[in-house]
Amino acid sequence: MPNRVQTALRAAAEAGIGLWAACNRLRLSGTQNPFVVGVHAPMREELTLENLPVTGAIPPGLDGLYLKMGANPAGPATRGHDWFLGDGMVHGLAIAGGRALWYRNRWIGSRLAARALGRPAAPGPRRGGNDTVNTNVVAIGDRIFAVVEAGSYPVELSRTLEEQRYNPFDGTLAGSFTGHPHRDPLTGETHAIAYDGRVWDSVRHVVVAPTGRVVRDTAVAVEHGPCIHDCAITARFAIVLDLPVTFSFGALLAGHRFPFRWNPAHRARVGLLPRQGDGADILWCEVEPCFVFHVANAYDDADGRVILDVVAYDTVFTAAGGGFDEPGRLERWTVDPATRGVARRVLDPMPQEFPRIDERRFGQRHRAAYTVSVPADGNTQLAGATQVYKHDLETGERRVHDFGPDRIPGEFVFVPAHPGAGEDEGWLVGFVIDTASDTTDFAILDARSFEAPPVATIRLGHRIPPGFHGNWFPSRATDPDGAGAGS
Repeated sequence: MPNRVQTALRAAAEAGIGLWAACNRLRLSGTQNPFVVGVHAPMREELTLENLPVTGAIPPGLDGLYLKMGANPAGPATRGHDWFLGDGMVHGLAIAGGRALWYRNRWIGSRLAARALGRPAAPGPRRGGNDTVNTNVVAIGDRIFAVVEAGSYPVELSRTLEEQRYNPFDGTLAGSFTGHPHRDPLTGETHAIAYDGRVWDSVRHVVVAPTGRVVRDTAVAVEHGPCIHDCAITARFAIVLDLPVTFSFGALLAGHRFPFRWNPAHRARVGLLPRQGDGADILWCEVEPCFVFHVANAYDDADGRVILDVVAYDTVFTAAGGGFDEPGRLERWTVDPATRGVARRVLDPMPQEFPRIDERRFGQRHRAAYTVSVPADGNTQLAGATQVYKHDLETGERRVHDFGPDRIPGEFVFVPAHPGAGEDEGWLVGFVIDTASDTTDFAILDARSFEAPPVATIRLGHRIPPGFHGNWFPSRATDPDGAGAGS
């Protein structure tokens, strides 16, 4: 059958399914989605704030940009809305010379957001009809990209956030990408495990060179269309987390916009893909059914096993309408290529998420990991989740920084104090929402004096929704706009 006929038939089938789903969407509950109210209520305007007030002293040398991404619907949320699917908004804070130079927030110019805002969409090529990008902001080479999984091409951003363009890595990205690419600090390459909701029988290992061009795109056979939110690397392997959350045709037809659900028929396994191997070379290692959104790190141990630190959930998305089940806990998985087995050990049973390390050690042995508390009762407003944790993975010690009542931290990122700094010699930075005053602080913690008050805070007079992920982008002499990092 000619490809054009196949394409036409598939398009007709998808249109029919889309119409069926749209009709059923009208039957879904009209109750307001919990992730567009309260602490999650979207911002409704783009701001530019300069010379922000600072309490304490910003450490010398902490010069650069902090950029964070989240879903921030530009228009009213409709039935079937999901937290993961709102229009993307980037929040940026520029710091230089001990001063907080500016804060800016900008919507990603998808077609949907542009229509809601009444302005032109961002330029650049699209991949399919859904061009929402809302999950993470990452450095690839010397450029900044906003990224999302399973759908749109990345969006390249200027350091001022005033310019953006959809960019499939200079035309070298052939398919979807991921919201969690990881840079190998030893090679400068960025690794991703990419899936696509329309492709159920394979995922891809994508490697982007420091030049910002794809140099590897290798398919790995899977079943059922698994949702793979994060990945990891070691010196030998790219790690594929093939776990029991898969595409649900029933959820799609019912009108839900995020059609992935817990699938007890899908076997749980960890794939060890040789970094230069073909998809057929992958070693699949069975693990007890569970799900992982986020990986802290992985490395090869002296006995040839892979050590993988993750936040693991017993189940997620088991209900017909989706949503979280019980919160996750920090675990260490020992993956043995010889036995094809995975031994799981709970490092900390406290509910937590967003694990981060000193990313100069990504793919190598690490000792410190940082996480954020989450409510044990699953409260979507994050009430009581006021702490960040520092884990010493050699001693098992957990240290706690508590921001106090009504103050909710998001993901915190480690920034080394200088290029030769030790693994925990540096700063932890991130946003903290004050729910009592509906404002936000950018907090800077000393990673070695973890329980101590922040060495500095930068006050923002509005609430930034919790959002998803962000990173620190060190200053450099010249940015793509011809200006310094703080401009």
